[in-house]
Amino acid sequence: MTSSLTRAAPLVASLGAVCLAPAARAAGTIEIDEDRWVTIGAGIRAGFSYVDDGAPSGDDDGTSFSVQNLRLYVSGQAHEKVRFVFNTECESCVFGQDPNDPVGAAGDIDILDAIAQIELSPAFNLWIGRMLTPADRIEMNGPFYGLSWNQYTVPLLPSDQLGQAGLLGRDDGMTIWGTVGKFQYSLGLFDGVDGGPNQNDNLLYASRIAFNFLDMESNPAYYTSSTYFGQGGDILTFGLSFQSQSDGTGTAAEPGDFSATILDMLFEKPLAGGAAITIESEYKWFDAEVTPTAAADPSCFCLFDGNAYFVTAAYLLPGSGPVRYQPYVRFTKNEPNGAPDSDLTEVGVNFVLKGHDARLNLNYTSGDANLTGYPGPDRDALFFGVQIQI
Repeated sequence: MTSSLTRAAPLVASLGAVCLAPAARAAGTIEIDEDRWVTIGAGIRAGFSYVDDGAPSGDDDGTSFSVQNLRLYVSGQAHEKVRFVFNTECESCVFGQDPNDPVGAAGDIDILDAIAQIELSPAFNLWIGRMLTPADRIEMNGPFYGLSWNQYTVPLLPSDQLGQAGLLGRDDGMTIWGTVGKFQYSLGLFDGVDGGPNQNDNLLYASRIAFNFLDMESNPAYYTSSTYFGQGGDILTFGLSFQSQSDGTGTAAEPGDFSATILDMLFEKPLAGGAAITIESEYKWFDAEVTPTAAADPSCFCLFDGNAYFVTAAYLLPGSGPVRYQPYVRFTKNEPNGAPDSDLTEVGVNFVLKGHDARLNLNYTSGDANLTGYPGPDRDALFFGVQIQI
């Protein structure tokens, strides 16, 4: 889940394509000399939820104010081709706050990204440190660049389990990435699950390739967005991501291999009067070799096994006023092996003030799908959120 300056400072790329040039260093910038600078920014997502039968009693409706993300962004350049990113997250603010998210996290300020970046050309770049593992679009979006507010209602990859394999999509490792024509790639090696079932220190392999059939998406590095609010041109991009790790799931006594293949698609078409149509979809195939014995063990690093998909459609209403309106609908279906299916429908509207840097969201969700991939409580919920980045 990416940040504003994680996107801004690395380069002026085609976020997805990558053109080298200082990207919107929009927050406070300290210029040291012609080649050296440091930029500081921040981002917050907060809101209010009303959940049917969501109170601790289980019989009353639940209400809650929450800070879902609170991030500090720091990035800089030490040389024309050498940069760094350092971002933090209020870990205790993330997850467990969303009415559709049963996972709870505890902690204070944590290191989100810590990346040494050697950026040689649009076609070849090397990052090493703690970063997003190459993955599907919603992982590469981060929460700040999604189309819908609740994009994490399908099962997530190991680095998003808030456990021994990373934090919020990040892991320690190395990624090479680049753009050749309309083709984009990112290939990485990471620690993956550390300890537990992985007693042989096997590495996690992570990759993503994407092809922009129409206009190039404009983002830094290998990150993505799920809407450009009609300002990105004609977009039709297909992405294929793959991750695998031997002994990447289960327990030390009952280890199992893990792999995931994910196909995602984004289509966006600007229309007359500033309107735009956006369609996003994704299909996930997860293979996690978790034995019944391992699944019954509380120490199990158990990953989702099965298939999942979602489809989102949005329409940015015509206009050019200070607030733009983007209603959308999203349907999620999770199909685990050996467990009941689950689904979730989200209907919402984005109130867009300044792209992804300032927007409000009002959404209604109904169903039992969540990011574990397994059924949760079947509830209706109403949520109002605010997103700000500088």
